[in-house]
Amino acid sequence: MKPVNPRGAWTLFLRETRRFMTVKMQTIVAPALTAILYLLVFRYAMGARSVPGLDVDYFSFLIPGLVMMSMLQNAFANTSSSIIVGKVMNVHIYLLMAPLSAIEVVGAFLAAAVVRALTVATVLLLVLAPFTALTFAHFGLILLYGVCGSILMGGFGLIAGMWSDKFDDMALINNFVIMPLTFLSGVFYSVKQLPPFWQQVNHFNPFFYLIDGFRYGFLGVGDTNPFTAMWVVSGATFVCMAACWGLWRIGWRLKE
Repeated sequence: MKPVNPRGAWTLFLRETRRFMTVKMQTIVAPALTAILYLLVFRYAMGARSVPGLDVDYFSFLIPGLVMMSMLQNAFANTSSSIIVGKVMNVHIYLLMAPLSAIEVVGAFLAAAVVRALTVATVLLLVLAPFTALTFAHFGLILLYGVCGSILMGGFGLIAGMWSDKFDDMALINNFVIMPLTFLSGVFYSVKQLPPFWQQVNHFNPFFYLIDGFRYGFLGVGDTNPFTAMWVVSGATFVCMAACWGLWRIGWRLKE
């Protein structure tokens, strides 16, 4: 068993944080700009319509969903890109040889993913603040779902990076798993607008609970009960963290 090395874990966290801050135009500004363009397009396409069944205007409904979607995608990108780049350049072996335990490595990676996700969310909300009256009905839910979603997607990114052998493998996961699940999770529409069958199907999408709970924190309305769903989200986050720890501990697909 490796000794506790908090300084090493902190150094790895700083490396991962500085890595995305070095190219902040790509990792922070670009996602925020993309989300703002979505808002502008849908704002003028939908006008002043309200969301059926929720009694809230569409613009206010859309903002939390886009913020959460940006957080999820950036948390996934932060960990997955770090691992796959290390594997492609064959330098990940140095991380495996470092005097760091699996929990310290995983904790540093996930903490950096949370920092990136929260930074993107903060920038996006600051840019949008002058154009809309943002409300914070339940700040605790915003923080809980935001952090849990970032950890969960950071964990998925870590596992995806370990599984992938090349950039094409990562693109496959991102384009055919992550993107569809985020776009079809109720970011742009209320699930109540779907036929009953598709409403039930969407309840198997974990991103749906993350986005709906995060939106409830801002607006106080949603498609599900966020206080019930938080236990599902918290449990899924814990399972994902445990899976990351176990896989890194055995060096899954990292020692091949």
